[in-house]
Amino acid sequence: MSARVILTYDDYAALPDDGRRYELYEGELIEMSPSPRPRHQTVIGNLHVLMAEHVRGRGLGEVYLSPIDVVLSRITVLQPDLVYIERGRLGIVTERAIEGAPTLVVEVLSTSTDARDRGVKLALYARYRVPFYWIVDPVGRSVQALPLSGEAYEAVARLDETAPGALPPLTDLMLDPAAVWR
Repeated sequence: MSARVILTYDDYAALPDDGRRYELYEGELIEMSPSPRPRHQTVIGNLHVLMAEHVRGRGLGEVYLSPIDVVLSRITVLQPDLVYIERGRLGIVTERAIEGAPTLVVEVLSTSTDARDRGVKLALYARYRVPFYWIVDPVGRSVQALPLSGEAYEAVARLDETAPGALPPLTDLMLDPAAVWR
């Protein structure tokens, strides 16, 4: 029985470009599902436009669209669908990646990522102290805000097409979920 090989971000960054996408979960290389489907990309794109216009227009920070490496430790590298970093924390953005916990990560669920986004990735974001996590559900047409409370996330707000509103940490962004699904 061989010992498990623990990969680092440097190992991950040195991988040859084979056309596949990977994440690094506590040193374990995980191949991500095939490229996202068009509907998934439409939802991410719509949400990115809404968030980026709001954030940039008010000088609040920056919003990044996947794929982008978020290096949470030397052995944990994730690629959330969207990332928001408030202005005072933009120092974690380097030439090669986001190196540290962003203010907010957003994951858009799909059939192939639902269990991972609600399971291991949620746990990793909490472990590495990402303050806010949004889960976007295209099937349920909802956006759920999960702020970090102690060691775990707590569901505090959920928007759907019948209930537009604001979600932390962007409490001055009135988000109409119908605009996300168009």
